[in-house]
Amino acid sequence: MKPIKIINSKVTPIDMANVDTDQIIPKQFLKLVQRSGFGKFLFYNWRFDEFGNQRPDFVLNNERYKGREILLSRANFGCGSSREHAVWAIADFGFKAIISSSFADIFYNNCLKNGILPVILEETELECLFEVSEREEVHINLVRQEVSFSHKTLHFQIDNANKRKLLEGLDDIDITLTMEDKIIEYERNMSALTTPA
Repeated sequence: MKPIKIINSKVTPIDMANVDTDQIIPKQFLKLVQRSGFGKFLFYNWRFDEFGNQRPDFVLNNERYKGREILLSRANFGCGSSREHAVWAIADFGFKAIISSSFADIFYNNCLKNGILPVILEETELECLFEVSEREEVHINLVRQEVSFSHKTLHFQIDNANKRKLLEGLDDIDITLTMEDKIIEYERNMSALTTPA
């Protein structure tokens, strides 16, 4: 995973609550076994019609939103099935953070495990972000746990362990490997205890 410290980007607004993982990545695209390549299928049924043509009214098909790294949505983002592919698709498309007023628990944890920063703000704070989404860059500072824009600074919570993972770009395996010396020492000690004299 790539470390995340500061993200500077305008937001891509999806002004809906209860965006579920079936909408984020439809089931027919779950056949891929690697984590890459899912970005082109992100919100597929909203981005394309039944003939595969882009729907011009969907935000991700609008040129002015290209290259943005922050996704903005409403409450209960990532509800539905627990497919990790939903987070892979969001990351593969280029988003580094998602801002919402709440996330489904499994989706939230999948974000943290895959290098996406899930930011929880109050609904009233989201309103301010939706208002500036067309014109202003938003700055997310993970070290300070701040979202700033328009002379406003909003604070968000994240536990220290997950904050460290994102700041250092560590997944669960990387965290385990930071304790490799202790693991080797433990294995030696256990081997000495169980080896017959």
